[in-house]
Amino acid sequence: MNEFEAPTTTRRSNDIIIYGPDAFAGMRKAGQAAAECLDLLTDFIKPGVTTAEIDALVFHYGEARGYLPACLMYRGFRHSSCTSINHVVCHGIPNDKPLKEGDIVNVDVTFIVDGWHGDSNRMYFVGEVSRKAERLVQVTYESLMRAIAVVKPGATLGDIGAAIQEFAEAQRCSVVRDFCGHGVGRSFHEAPSVLHYGNRGEGTKLQAGMIFTIEPMINLGRPHVKVLSDGWTAVTRDRSLTAQFEHALGVTETGCEVFTLSPGRLDHPPFSTGL
Repeated sequence: MNEFEAPTTTRRSNDIIIYGPDAFAGMRKAGQAAAECLDLLTDFIKPGVTTAEIDALVFHYGEARGYLPACLMYRGFRHSSCTSINHVVCHGIPNDKPLKEGDIVNVDVTFIVDGWHGDSNRMYFVGEVSRKAERLVQVTYESLMRAIAVVKPGATLGDIGAAIQEFAEAQRCSVVRDFCGHGVGRSFHEAPSVLHYGNRGEGTKLQAGMIFTIEPMINLGRPHVKVLSDGWTAVTRDRSLTAQFEHALGVTETGCEVFTLSPGRLDHPPFSTGL
């Protein structure tokens, strides 16, 4: 019986948990909770809607189903989701300012379902957006999917980062280095840290049973960011547009299982840029 088939979890010397099938079942349910909630936002997000209204929808979706938003009161964060607009890289705080035509917004949600954390985010267009915004979102999504494609036992964390960096930089975009993906499961954040840049063949080797997120943040301008005085909101230093997509996944014996795929196939940009 290999490690992935074992019904219990073990902690490795490098502190990365190797999960069993029970965990994959739990993460599958939690991941779908997040994905279904994000699907509901597709028709809801439009000019005039506020991010506070988006956040309320996320909260009430979870409340009606007995799911706890992991963000709510996490390290003092007072909202159920993060809403990041235009040049906000991540951890944007919901507020009462209406979204405008042409904005792009990322919504990041995590629900705790039976003790498991389903963590995902995706981008939304607010009405008609510029060609450069459209292309950035497509590049970011493709960066994530290229990273997921390399996940399998024996691959390395460096392979994941390199897949993102090579593609994004070839498209004349930059990769944010200040934030990364992370292990997820019974805890919101655990080992390993999953960098979105790096060199192939370097870093920890992947094993069946590892569970983590990949969540690249890609900028049109330079990669540098700063955190505002609220202690949460991270923005691009040069005020360039930024985008992010996130999936939670588990390494299987032959590849990986993505837990947060949209049941309505709404988790990818609904257009073609001819890349």
